[in-house]
Amino acid sequence: MSVGQINDTQLVVITGMSGAGKTVAVQSFEDLGFFCVDNLPPALLPKFLELMKDSGNKMNKVALVMDLRGREFFDSLFLALDNLTETSWVSPRILFLEADDDALVRRYKETRRTHPLAPLDRPLEGIKLERELLDELKGRAQLIFNTSRLKPRELREKIATEFSKNKQVGFSVNVMSFGFKHGLPIDADLVFDVRFLPNPYYIDQMRPKTGLDEEVSSYVLKWSETQKFLEKLTDLLSFMLPYYKREGKAQLVIAIGCTGGQHRSVALTEYISNYFQKSYTVHVSHRDIEKSKGKIDAR
Repeated sequence: MSVGQINDTQLVVITGMSGAGKTVAVQSFEDLGFFCVDNLPPALLPKFLELMKDSGNKMNKVALVMDLRGREFFDSLFLALDNLTETSWVSPRILFLEADDDALVRRYKETRRTHPLAPLDRPLEGIKLERELLDELKGRAQLIFNTSRLKPRELREKIATEFSKNKQVGFSVNVMSFGFKHGLPIDADLVFDVRFLPNPYYIDQMRPKTGLDEEVSSYVLKWSETQKFLEKLTDLLSFMLPYYKREGKAQLVIAIGCTGGQHRSVALTEYISNYFQKSYTVHVSHRDIEKSKGKIDAR
């Protein structure tokens, strides 16, 4: 590992009270491009550090969750953290998440889960015991976030502000075309059906082409119903996207479908992506563009 790689290596240990938001935290680090491991037994930390060091620059941003779910390893946690502080090529940061007793009790009641330290008792008993056990660990933390009054979105923003190099919460828009005959995309957040628009498939010279071809794209976009649809759709998305971003969503997948995913949906996906690319990070994909090219079937 080179000196440059050493300086760039980030290792964050996420720990704290059960129910204080560690799941949201690790998801936030994943969105920031960190390699994340949930509930790593402290005894395995030295071996994991060896893997990081041997990986070159492939694991230079790592977030590890270590908490009382592995309480049988709790005694080795402090030893592992001591070893971390003596490691010359990486400077770890401990992020401790905590919350007030009333907030934690409320969350346990809402989720109907038992506390890991008091599975047969009231959650408050487990919370008090855990707070005592974690007192020393809290004292070692470089960062302490109290999540009592934080929404998940607000916790993500705090983490992004502290750990993202550009200090901004990442948000991207993924626009994809697809064909209904090949099935709905399972990862789509918003799906729009454009099968009501005039279909270039029925024009012989356009049938083997796709919506990426100027001839097909111009044909799809020239109709008044297409223009009206795009006017309403861009207006709707312009209204919605800032709110998705405000809620802390890392990405939004917009799927536009026609019958085969070759002509109409492709042309409109390109239009929508071009429309928003100046305001957002936009990724484009055409899932089924090659599946129906040149095939004759009922449209």
